[in-house]
Amino acid sequence: IGFKNPIDTSGRLKALNRPARPHHRQIMFSELDISMMQNALALAWQGRFSTSPNPRVGCVIARGSQIVGQGFHLQAVGPHDEVKKQQQTSALAEGATAYVTLEPCSHYGRTPPCAKGLIEAGVARVVAAMTDPNPLVAGKGLAMLREAGIDVSDGLLQTEARALNRGFLSRIERARPFVRLKCAASLDGKTALANGQSQWITGAEARADVQILRAESCAILTGIGTVLADNPQLNVRNFPTLRQPARVVLDSRLQTPLESKLVQDGGSPTVIATLVEDESRLAPYRRHEHIRIIRPSETQGRIDLHNLLAQLAALGFGEVMVEAGATLAGAFLQENLADEIVLYQAPKILGNQARGLFALPENPLVLSRTAAWQTTTLTRIGDDIKWVLHPRQA
Repeated sequence: IGFKNPIDTSGRLKALNRPARPHHRQIMFSELDISMMQNALALAWQGRFSTSPNPRVGCVIARGSQIVGQGFHLQAVGPHDEVKKQQQTSALAEGATAYVTLEPCSHYGRTPPCAKGLIEAGVARVVAAMTDPNPLVAGKGLAMLREAGIDVSDGLLQTEARALNRGFLSRIERARPFVRLKCAASLDGKTALANGQSQWITGAEARADVQILRAESCAILTGIGTVLADNPQLNVRNFPTLRQPARVVLDSRLQTPLESKLVQDGGSPTVIATLVEDESRLAPYRRHEHIRIIRPSETQGRIDLHNLLAQLAALGFGEVMVEAGATLAGAFLQENLADEIVLYQAPKILGNQARGLFALPENPLVLSRTAAWQTTTLTRIGDDIKWVLHPRQA
Protein backbone atom coordinates (compact mmCIF):
# COMPACT_ATOMS: atom_id res chain seq x y z
CA ILE A 1 0.00 0.00 0.00
CA GLY A 2 3.04 2.22 0.25
CA PHE A 3 3.11 3.10 3.94
CA LYS A 4 5.88 5.49 4.89
CA ASN A 5 8.91 3.68 6.29
CA PRO A 6 9.73 4.95 9.79
CA ILE A 7 13.47 4.63 9.17
CA ASP A 8 15.09 7.96 8.29
CA THR A 9 18.23 8.53 6.26
CA SER A 10 20.48 7.67 9.20
CA GLY A 11 18.77 4.30 9.48
CA ARG A 12 17.16 5.04 12.82
CA LEU A 13 13.52 4.92 13.73
CA LYS A 14 12.21 8.48 14.06
CA ALA A 15 11.74 9.49 17.69
CA LEU A 16 8.58 11.48 18.23
CA ASN A 17 7.99 13.20 21.51
CA ARG A 18 9.59 11.74 24.58
CA PRO A 19 13.28 11.75 25.56
CA ALA A 20 14.92 8.54 26.65
CA ARG A 21 15.33 7.88 30.32
CA PRO A 22 18.94 7.89 31.50
CA HIS A 23 20.19 4.36 31.99
CA HIS A 24 21.64 3.23 35.27
CA ARG A 25 25.01 2.32 33.72
CA GLN A 26 26.93 3.12 30.57
CA ILE A 27 26.92 0.24 28.10
CA MET A 28 28.95 0.18 24.93
CA PHE A 29 27.09 -1.30 21.98
CA SER A 30 28.73 -2.24 18.71
CA GLU A 31 27.71 -1.11 15.24
CA LEU A 32 26.41 -4.64 14.70
CA ASP A 33 24.24 -4.35 17.82
CA ILE A 34 22.81 -1.06 16.54
CA SER A 35 22.11 -2.51 13.10
CA MET A 36 20.33 -5.55 14.53
CA MET A 37 18.20 -3.43 16.87
CA GLN A 38 17.26 -1.18 13.96
CA ASN A 39 16.02 -4.30 12.19
CA ALA A 40 14.00 -5.30 15.25
CA LEU A 41 12.44 -1.82 15.49
CA ALA A 42 11.50 -1.86 11.81
CA LEU A 43 9.85 -5.25 12.32
CA ALA A 44 7.94 -4.00 15.35
CA TRP A 45 6.62 -1.07 13.30
CA GLN A 46 4.84 -3.56 11.04
CA GLY A 47 2.49 -4.41 13.90
CA ARG A 48 1.31 -0.84 14.38
CA PHE A 49 -2.18 -1.57 12.99
CA SER A 50 -2.97 -4.64 15.05
CA THR A 51 -1.15 -5.17 18.37
CA SER A 52 -3.32 -2.96 20.60
CA PRO A 53 -3.71 -3.19 23.56
CA ASN A 54 -0.37 -4.97 23.57
CA PRO A 55 2.84 -3.09 22.72
CA ARG A 56 4.53 -3.23 19.34
CA VAL A 57 7.48 -5.60 19.68
CA GLY A 58 10.08 -6.84 17.23
CA CYS A 59 12.74 -9.49 17.71
CA VAL A 60 15.85 -10.49 15.77
CA ILE A 61 17.96 -13.53 16.69
CA ALA A 62 21.46 -13.48 15.23
CA ARG A 63 24.69 -15.45 15.30
CA GLY A 64 27.20 -12.71 14.66
CA SER A 65 26.03 -10.91 11.55
CA GLN A 66 23.85 -13.80 10.40
CA ILE A 67 20.15 -13.47 11.24
CA VAL A 68 18.72 -16.88 12.09
CA GLY A 69 15.23 -15.76 13.15
CA GLN A 70 13.13 -12.61 13.15
CA GLY A 71 9.56 -11.50 13.55
CA PHE A 72 7.16 -9.15 15.29
CA HIS A 73 4.15 -9.27 17.56
CA LEU A 74 1.06 -9.18 15.34
CA GLN A 75 -2.03 -9.42 17.55
CA ALA A 76 -2.94 -9.68 21.21
CA VAL A 77 -4.75 -12.96 20.53
CA GLY A 78 -1.60 -14.80 19.49
CA PRO A 79 1.74 -15.83 21.00
CA HIS A 80 4.27 -13.11 21.71
CA ASP A 81 7.09 -12.62 19.27
CA GLU A 82 9.93 -14.11 21.33
CA VAL A 83 7.97 -17.36 21.71
CA LYS A 84 7.43 -17.52 17.96
CA LYS A 85 11.13 -16.89 17.26
CA GLN A 86 12.18 -19.61 19.66
CA GLN A 87 9.87 -22.05 17.91
CA GLN A 88 11.10 -21.03 14.46
CA THR A 89 14.85 -21.10 15.11
CA SER A 90 15.11 -24.13 17.43
CA ALA A 91 18.77 -25.25 17.49
CA LEU A 92 19.94 -22.22 15.50
CA ALA A 93 19.17 -19.98 18.48
CA GLU A 94 21.55 -21.80 20.80
CA GLY A 95 24.43 -19.49 21.65
CA ALA A 96 22.95 -16.65 19.59
CA THR A 97 22.02 -13.08 20.53
CA ALA A 98 18.38 -11.99 20.73
CA TYR A 99 17.64 -8.33 20.03
CA VAL A 100 14.21 -7.32 21.35
CA THR A 101 12.61 -3.88 21.28
CA LEU A 102 10.96 -4.39 24.68
CA GLU A 103 11.92 -6.42 27.73
CA PRO A 104 10.65 -10.00 27.37
CA CYS A 105 7.68 -10.66 29.64
CA SER A 106 8.13 -12.77 32.75
CA HIS A 107 4.54 -13.67 33.63
CA TYR A 108 1.99 -16.21 32.43
CA GLY A 109 -0.83 -14.74 30.35
CA ARG A 110 -2.19 -16.08 27.06
CA THR A 111 1.24 -17.73 26.61
CA PRO A 112 4.14 -18.75 28.85
CA PRO A 113 6.69 -16.03 29.67
CA CYS A 114 8.71 -14.89 26.65
CA ALA A 115 11.82 -14.78 28.85
CA LYS A 116 11.31 -18.47 29.59
CA GLY A 117 11.09 -19.20 25.87
CA LEU A 118 14.42 -17.47 25.23
CA ILE A 119 16.05 -19.40 28.07
CA GLU A 120 14.77 -22.69 26.66
CA ALA A 121 16.02 -21.70 23.19
CA GLY A 122 19.54 -21.46 24.63
CA VAL A 123 20.41 -17.90 23.60
CA ALA A 124 23.66 -16.65 25.11
CA ARG A 125 22.86 -12.95 25.07
CA VAL A 126 19.79 -10.70 25.09
CA VAL A 127 19.83 -7.02 24.16
CA ALA A 128 16.63 -5.11 24.95
CA ALA A 129 15.89 -1.60 23.76
CA MET A 130 14.05 -0.76 26.98
CA THR A 131 12.57 -2.26 30.11
CA ASP A 132 8.83 -2.83 30.23
CA PRO A 133 7.05 -0.38 32.60
CA ASN A 134 4.12 -2.77 33.00
CA PRO A 135 4.09 -3.66 36.72
CA LEU A 136 3.66 -7.32 35.75
CA VAL A 137 7.11 -7.17 34.13
CA ALA A 138 9.12 -4.06 35.18
CA GLY A 139 12.58 -5.66 35.12
CA LYS A 140 11.48 -9.14 36.15
CA GLY A 141 11.98 -10.50 32.64
CA LEU A 142 15.57 -9.27 32.44
CA ALA A 143 16.21 -10.59 35.95
CA MET A 144 14.91 -14.02 34.94
CA LEU A 145 17.32 -14.07 31.99
CA ARG A 146 20.28 -13.03 34.14
CA GLU A 147 19.48 -15.70 36.71
CA ALA A 148 19.66 -18.25 33.90
CA GLY A 149 23.22 -17.13 33.12
CA ILE A 150 22.36 -15.12 30.01
CA ASP A 151 24.33 -11.94 29.26
CA VAL A 152 21.69 -9.18 29.39
CA SER A 153 21.89 -5.49 28.49
CA ASP A 154 19.29 -2.85 27.76
CA GLY A 155 18.94 0.77 26.66
CA LEU A 156 20.01 0.37 23.02
CA LEU A 157 17.97 2.81 20.85
CA GLN A 158 15.70 3.40 23.81
CA THR A 159 14.40 6.75 22.52
CA GLU A 160 13.29 5.14 19.26
CA ALA A 161 11.72 2.22 21.12
CA ARG A 162 9.73 4.57 23.35
CA ALA A 163 8.49 6.52 20.34
CA LEU A 164 7.34 3.28 18.77
CA ASN A 165 5.15 2.47 21.78
CA ARG A 166 4.10 5.93 22.90
CA GLY A 167 0.46 4.86 23.32
CA PHE A 168 1.25 1.76 25.37
CA LEU A 169 3.69 3.73 27.53
CA SER A 170 1.26 6.60 28.03
CA ARG A 171 -1.43 4.18 29.20
CA ILE A 172 0.93 2.48 31.66
CA GLU A 173 2.93 5.47 32.91
CA ARG A 174 0.36 8.30 32.79
CA ALA A 175 -2.86 6.27 33.11
CA ARG A 176 -4.23 8.01 30.03
CA PRO A 177 -3.89 7.52 26.28
CA PHE A 178 -1.61 9.41 23.96
CA VAL A 179 -3.94 11.96 22.33
CA ARG A 180 -3.56 13.10 18.74
CA LEU A 181 -5.69 15.94 17.37
CA LYS A 182 -6.34 15.44 13.65
CA CYS A 183 -7.47 18.61 11.86
CA ALA A 184 -8.04 19.75 8.30
CA ALA A 185 -8.12 23.44 7.48
CA SER A 186 -7.82 25.95 4.69
CA LEU A 187 -4.91 28.31 4.25
CA ASP A 188 -6.71 30.86 6.45
CA GLY A 189 -7.33 28.30 9.22
CA LYS A 190 -10.97 27.49 8.47
CA THR A 191 -12.52 24.04 8.71
CA ALA A 192 -15.87 24.56 6.99
CA LEU A 193 -17.99 27.16 5.25
CA ALA A 194 -20.37 29.23 7.34
CA ASN A 195 -23.18 26.80 6.45
CA GLY A 196 -21.15 23.86 7.77
CA GLN A 197 -20.09 22.39 4.42
CA SER A 198 -16.64 20.82 4.72
CA GLN A 199 -16.44 18.06 2.09
CA TRP A 200 -13.84 18.31 0.91
CA ILE A 201 -11.28 20.88 2.04
CA THR A 202 -8.31 18.57 1.53
CA GLY A 203 -7.53 16.36 -1.45
CA ALA A 204 -7.83 12.62 -1.89
CA GLU A 205 -4.18 11.99 -1.00
CA ALA A 206 -4.52 13.68 2.39
CA ARG A 207 -7.76 11.85 3.13
CA ALA A 208 -6.05 8.55 2.33
CA ASP A 209 -3.27 9.44 4.76
CA VAL A 210 -5.88 9.99 7.48
CA GLN A 211 -7.01 6.39 6.95
CA ILE A 212 -3.52 5.24 7.93
CA LEU A 213 -3.65 7.38 11.09
CA ARG A 214 -6.99 5.80 11.96
CA ALA A 215 -5.61 2.31 11.47
CA GLU A 216 -2.72 3.11 13.84
CA SER A 217 -5.08 4.41 16.53
CA CYS A 218 -6.79 2.35 19.21
CA ALA A 219 -9.84 4.61 19.11
CA ILE A 220 -11.27 7.57 17.20
CA LEU A 221 -12.94 10.14 19.45
CA THR A 222 -15.52 12.69 18.38
CA GLY A 223 -18.29 14.82 19.84
CA ILE A 224 -22.05 14.57 19.51
CA GLY A 225 -22.07 17.66 17.27
CA THR A 226 -20.05 15.81 14.62
CA VAL A 227 -22.30 12.74 14.93
CA LEU A 228 -25.48 14.78 14.45
CA ALA A 229 -24.05 16.82 11.58
CA ASP A 230 -22.16 14.16 9.60
CA ASN A 231 -23.29 10.70 10.80
CA PRO A 232 -19.68 9.46 10.48
CA GLN A 233 -18.46 5.85 10.46
CA LEU A 234 -15.01 6.67 11.91
CA ASN A 235 -13.48 3.50 10.52
CA VAL A 236 -10.73 2.41 8.13
CA ARG A 237 -12.11 2.01 4.62
CA ASN A 238 -9.24 2.30 2.12
CA PHE A 239 -7.46 -0.95 2.91
CA PRO A 240 -8.06 -4.18 4.87
CA THR A 241 -6.93 -4.19 8.48
CA LEU A 242 -6.88 -6.86 11.18
CA ARG A 243 -8.34 -4.47 13.74
CA GLN A 244 -10.73 -1.58 13.28
CA PRO A 245 -10.32 1.25 15.80
CA ALA A 246 -13.02 1.68 18.41
CA ARG A 247 -15.26 4.75 18.17
CA VAL A 248 -15.75 7.04 21.18
CA VAL A 249 -18.55 9.62 21.28
CA LEU A 250 -18.79 12.37 23.87
CA ASP A 251 -22.53 12.65 24.31
CA SER A 252 -23.30 14.14 27.71
CA ARG A 253 -27.08 14.35 27.10
CA LEU A 254 -27.36 11.06 25.15
CA GLN A 255 -28.45 12.42 21.78
CA THR A 256 -26.76 9.84 19.55
CA PRO A 257 -29.45 8.68 17.09
CA LEU A 258 -30.24 4.99 17.35
CA GLU A 259 -30.24 4.85 13.54
CA SER A 260 -26.76 6.40 13.31
CA LYS A 261 -23.90 4.46 11.74
CA LEU A 262 -22.01 4.29 15.04
CA VAL A 263 -24.96 2.46 16.60
CA GLN A 264 -25.96 0.30 13.66
CA ASP A 265 -22.46 -0.64 12.49
CA GLY A 266 -21.12 -3.40 14.73
CA GLY A 267 -17.83 -3.73 12.86
CA SER A 268 -15.95 -2.20 15.77
CA PRO A 269 -16.79 -1.21 19.35
CA THR A 270 -18.55 2.06 20.04
CA VAL A 271 -18.07 3.73 23.42
CA ILE A 272 -20.64 6.35 24.37
CA ALA A 273 -19.51 8.66 27.16
CA THR A 274 -22.53 10.29 28.75
CA LEU A 275 -23.71 11.95 31.95
CA VAL A 276 -27.17 10.38 31.66
CA GLU A 277 -27.95 7.83 34.38
CA ASP A 278 -31.55 6.97 33.44
CA GLU A 279 -31.42 3.26 32.57
CA SER A 280 -34.61 3.49 30.54
CA ARG A 281 -32.81 5.85 28.17
CA LEU A 282 -29.63 3.78 28.13
CA ALA A 283 -31.39 0.45 27.51
CA PRO A 284 -31.87 0.83 23.71
CA TYR A 285 -28.12 1.34 23.29
CA ARG A 286 -27.19 -1.54 25.57
CA ARG A 287 -29.12 -3.93 23.30
CA HIS A 288 -26.28 -3.60 20.81
CA GLU A 289 -23.39 -5.86 21.81
CA HIS A 290 -20.74 -3.58 20.31
CA ILE A 291 -21.84 -0.54 22.35
CA ARG A 292 -20.39 0.24 25.76
CA ILE A 293 -21.71 3.02 27.97
CA ILE A 294 -19.32 4.84 30.30
CA ARG A 295 -20.14 7.68 32.69
CA PRO A 296 -17.18 9.98 33.29
CA SER A 297 -17.28 12.50 36.08
CA GLU A 298 -18.83 15.90 35.48
CA THR A 299 -17.27 19.33 35.61
CA GLN A 300 -19.39 22.45 35.12
CA GLY A 301 -22.09 20.43 33.42
CA ARG A 302 -19.68 18.84 30.94
CA ILE A 303 -17.76 15.61 30.72
CA ASP A 304 -14.47 15.83 32.59
CA LEU A 305 -11.89 15.10 29.89
CA HIS A 306 -9.23 14.02 32.41
CA ASN A 307 -11.52 11.40 33.90
CA LEU A 308 -12.69 10.36 30.45
CA LEU A 309 -9.13 9.63 29.32
CA ALA A 310 -8.44 7.70 32.52
CA GLN A 311 -11.44 5.48 31.78
CA LEU A 312 -10.35 4.98 28.17
CA ALA A 313 -6.89 3.92 29.36
CA ALA A 314 -8.51 1.43 31.73
CA LEU A 315 -10.33 -0.02 28.70
CA GLY A 316 -6.96 -0.63 27.03
CA PHE A 317 -6.85 2.32 24.62
CA GLY A 318 -3.30 3.62 24.27
CA GLU A 319 -3.56 5.92 21.24
CA VAL A 320 -6.68 8.02 20.74
CA MET A 321 -7.18 10.26 17.73
CA VAL A 322 -9.59 13.15 18.14
CA GLU A 323 -11.59 13.99 15.01
CA ALA A 324 -13.98 16.61 16.26
CA GLY A 325 -15.25 20.14 15.84
CA ALA A 326 -13.63 23.33 17.04
CA THR A 327 -15.23 23.24 20.50
CA LEU A 328 -14.09 19.77 21.55
CA ALA A 329 -10.68 20.16 19.93
CA GLY A 330 -10.27 23.48 21.72
CA ALA A 331 -11.24 21.88 25.03
CA PHE A 332 -8.46 19.29 24.68
CA LEU A 333 -5.99 22.10 24.01
CA GLN A 334 -7.28 24.19 26.94
CA GLU A 335 -6.82 21.24 29.31
CA ASN A 336 -3.32 20.49 27.96
CA LEU A 337 -4.45 17.01 26.99
CA ALA A 338 -3.25 17.03 23.39
CA ASP A 339 0.08 15.27 22.83
CA GLU A 340 0.22 15.81 19.09
CA ILE A 341 -1.49 17.86 16.40
CA VAL A 342 -1.67 16.60 12.83
CA LEU A 343 -2.94 19.42 10.63
CA TYR A 344 -3.71 18.91 6.96
CA GLN A 345 -3.70 22.35 5.38
CA ALA A 346 -5.20 22.93 1.95
CA PRO A 347 -4.32 25.82 -0.39
CA LYS A 348 -7.83 27.26 -0.24
CA ILE A 349 -9.24 30.49 1.16
CA LEU A 350 -12.66 30.21 2.84
CA GLY A 351 -13.00 33.73 4.23
CA ASN A 352 -13.60 35.23 7.66
CA GLN A 353 -17.21 34.03 7.86
CA ALA A 354 -16.13 30.38 7.69
CA ARG A 355 -15.78 28.20 10.77
CA GLY A 356 -12.52 28.30 12.72
CA LEU A 357 -10.13 25.54 13.67
CA PHE A 358 -10.09 25.73 17.49
CA ALA A 359 -12.56 27.33 19.89
CA LEU A 360 -10.78 27.81 23.21
CA PRO A 361 -13.07 28.07 26.27
CA GLU A 362 -10.83 30.79 27.67
CA ASN A 363 -9.27 33.30 25.29
CA PRO A 364 -5.68 34.15 26.24
CA LEU A 365 -4.99 37.85 26.74
CA VAL A 366 -1.19 37.65 26.71
CA LEU A 367 0.60 36.09 23.75
CA SER A 368 3.46 34.75 25.88
CA ARG A 369 1.01 32.66 27.91
CA THR A 370 -0.41 30.75 24.97
CA ALA A 371 0.58 27.12 24.55
CA ALA A 372 3.64 26.80 22.36
CA TRP A 373 3.96 24.04 19.77
CA GLN A 374 6.95 22.98 17.75
CA THR A 375 7.02 21.53 14.25
CA THR A 376 8.17 17.92 14.06
CA THR A 377 7.59 17.30 10.35
CA LEU A 378 6.20 19.21 7.40
CA THR A 379 5.29 17.08 4.38
CA ARG A 380 3.61 17.78 1.08
CA ILE A 381 0.79 15.34 0.30
CA GLY A 382 -0.73 16.02 -3.09
CA ASP A 383 -1.58 19.72 -3.09
CA ASP A 384 -1.89 19.82 0.71
CA ILE A 385 0.57 20.13 3.57
CA LYS A 386 0.71 17.67 6.47
CA TRP A 387 1.95 19.52 9.53
CA VAL A 388 2.85 17.44 12.62
CA LEU A 389 3.42 19.34 15.86
CA HIS A 390 4.24 18.45 19.47
CA PRO A 391 4.06 20.60 22.61
CA ARG A 392 7.19 22.65 23.15
CA GLN A 393 8.90 21.49 26.30
CA ALA A 394 9.60 24.16 28.92
